[in-house]
Amino acid sequence: MNSKQVRFWTGRVLFYLLVAVILIYTIFPFYWAFVSSLKDSDSITSANVTYWPENPSLDNYEFVLGTDDFLNALRNSIIVAASVTILSLVIGALGAYALGRFRFQGRRPVLYTVLAMTMFPQIAVLGGLFQIIFNLGFFNTLWALIFTYLIFTLPFTVWVLTSFFQGMPRDLEEAAYVDGASPFQTFYRVLLPLSMPGMVTTGLLAFIAAWNEFLFAITFTQSPNMRTITFAINNFATQSIGGFEIPWGPIMAASVVVTIPLILLALIFQRRILAGLTAGAVKG
Repeated sequence: MNSKQVRFWTGRVLFYLLVAVILIYTIFPFYWAFVSSLKDSDSITSANVTYWPENPSLDNYEFVLGTDDFLNALRNSIIVAASVTILSLVIGALGAYALGRFRFQGRRPVLYTVLAMTMFPQIAVLGGLFQIIFNLGFFNTLWALIFTYLIFTLPFTVWVLTSFFQGMPRDLEEAAYVDGASPFQTFYRVLLPLSMPGMVTTGLLAFIAAWNEFLFAITFTQSPNMRTITFAINNFATQSIGGFEIPWGPIMAASVVVTIPLILLALIFQRRILAGLTAGAVKG
């Protein structure tokens, strides 16, 4: 082989090695959690590391799925995450349509204010949110979580969808107006269907953020029947066996159970997610 072919094959080998390292780095934690969920306590804590259990068992899953508190937390998380996603998309799409298609005084400061809202850490606004939630009477209810989760999902949704609406041709809007459509009809019947890739992408990210949130969940809920899955998993860790041994098996099983819905959503909407992430990359 000449030097050009050597450089070509060397580049290909290095590229695939890099891809393999990235895949192992991203997939191995979930694989290890799954394998650990099939082991008993002695196998998990054993000094001999095994990458597949000799006697795989579903006892940890039976224990987790037979725990009423975990099932109740799973139901609460589904309600909260779905509600936050729907509200973020409905309110965010309307706000993004106004910011992306209309020109009015103060539009740019509003956009930068929306962007600035995504930069504040959760702990910085926790005290103020607690006062608001308590005064509204939402404390220890699912409404407290829905309201507070919108603080960090809604600004992101508005900011991302605004770029989608800005990139749509004006001819579509003008043609709808000529046919007698109102601004809302133009938004609902013409522009909204075209923004579906962005809606799916931002909706999935909002769902994941609400599904995985822990700080607000542990702050604004108190009774066990209002807890979410993040607290339920943490509760397994605090309820150590005999006060000495952490039940890693149930923790790993619970982690796998709550991760599976996110993987399924990503697989179901992968085409629209890819379209949403690449939208605007090429003009034409």
